[in-house]
Amino acid sequence: MRASSSKWRRLLTIAAILLPLQAHAAGAAGPCLRGINLSGAEFGEPGGTVFKDYAYPSEETIAYFQKKGMNTVRLPFQWERLQPELGQSLKEDELQRLKDTVALLRKHKMTIILDPHNYAYYKKVQIGTAPVTTLAFADFWTRLAAEFSDQPDVVFGLMNEPHDISAKKWLEAANTAIRGIRAVGANNYILVPGTRWTGAHSWQSGDDDANGTVMLGIKDARKNFGYEVHQYFDSDSSGTKDECSGNDKAKQAILDMSDWARKNDTKLLLGEFGVSQAPECVAGLKDVLGAMQDNGDVWLGWTYWVAGDWWPETEPLNVQPHDGKDRKQLAALQAAAKAPAPDKAACRLMAE
Repeated sequence: MRASSSKWRRLLTIAAILLPLQAHAAGAAGPCLRGINLSGAEFGEPGGTVFKDYAYPSEETIAYFQKKGMNTVRLPFQWERLQPELGQSLKEDELQRLKDTVALLRKHKMTIILDPHNYAYYKKVQIGTAPVTTLAFADFWTRLAAEFSDQPDVVFGLMNEPHDISAKKWLEAANTAIRGIRAVGANNYILVPGTRWTGAHSWQSGDDDANGTVMLGIKDARKNFGYEVHQYFDSDSSGTKDECSGNDKAKQAILDMSDWARKNDTKLLLGEFGVSQAPECVAGLKDVLGAMQDNGDVWLGWTYWVAGDWWPETEPLNVQPHDGKDRKQLAALQAAAKAPAPDKAACRLMAE
């Protein structure tokens, strides 16, 4: 009997170890959202003339990426262009251009991530500094949310890459904006970045002001949000160089973020990441995409940076086709876009 009891104890111990791993594997069908940043509407100085200083994506470009298996577009635009005066109505013609682009993306069955591409600044004044108060930021989101309320294929990305602002100060601004969004009855999914350019590699750095600690203070009455992080592959994770000496660092950042999200019962989106066409860089890209696929229980998805009608062939990270030729990064993205995914019900991004 003693030998039998010992055997059963060993079996129970093994089961206790394996069951969580099996549950993780069963839930890791892969991210729901697989997509691209279609850049152009954030170009130029505030104001400007459409199709001269800035541009929204064409249907040709949208259709190209849809055919490559993409189901999501992160759509950058300028806060100042959409709301030229703080606390005032959104500019009618610019809002219509944004709505028309959303309708065009919807026609091609894309999920749309609205991305005010402002780095937590408005006319070079940081959010939380008068006159760009947290209430002014919330006013902007309240007005924008009312226009796209309860469209489950429209996700609200609160802000692109806040930087040079403390996590605590940014947390206050984010929570104020979320309250405004919910106050107008908009139940759309919300993506919350951290500060320090919302880097995955630095998410848990910063002592008592680390994103990984402070941003757990996000409050959403609907509990319908996740976190957006970015990660590049060059030496300083900035995405400003065409080398990829940070391949291993990028993959480790994805694995560390996966553990953080699982521990804190939340979800993630990799909103920006990109590499050049060099073979070793494309290999690093495959590794990061594979890491998200393997941890699909916590990764909502990814949107590669960058493409768009005005992006030149000389931009190393660009995957916009030129002269009918696919960029070399696209094969890796296309394979990841067609990898196993959860069923449609599991991919819903709007709370009941």
